[in-house]
Amino acid sequence: MPTKKVAIERITLSTLRPVKGSHRNRKRIGRGPGSGTGKTSGKGHKGSKARSGGATNPGFEGGQMPMYRRLPKRGFTNPFKITYLAVNVSELARVTGDDVTAETLFAAGILKNATEPFKVLGHGDVTRAMVIKAGLRISASAKAKIEAAGGRVEG
Repeated sequence: MPTKKVAIERITLSTLRPVKGSHRNRKRIGRGPGSGTGKTSGKGHKGSKARSGGATNPGFEGGQMPMYRRLPKRGFTNPFKITYLAVNVSELARVTGDDVTAETLFAAGILKNATEPFKVLGHGDVTRAMVIKAGLRISASAKAKIEAAGGRVEG
């Protein structure tokens, strides 16, 4: 008895379809009585919830004093705080040349912005002598490692 060949449809992006019955059309609210959600559009009759903007705020607790007002507030954020970016001495090897400034660190991809304040920290080893220019902060251990490698800190 000969076997029957079954044609298998090739799947491509143009033939992809959801499985029959797996996708429902979205509910179109307020499109006449034939739609089943006409007139009041599934919102019942009158009341604040039937009107636009008729939801309460997320912290509303039915008139009870809300949690964000019951709890005490503490502390503040200092608007004048300066946050320094950490640059370890191990990263200074990526700088080309002997001078290390904000511009050379930016060019080496260590800093995202040449105007951001940064501090050189002592994690890692210094591989060569370099001159650290003025206008930055440096830790005592980083300064000692740079000077031990034959470099110097100016400013």
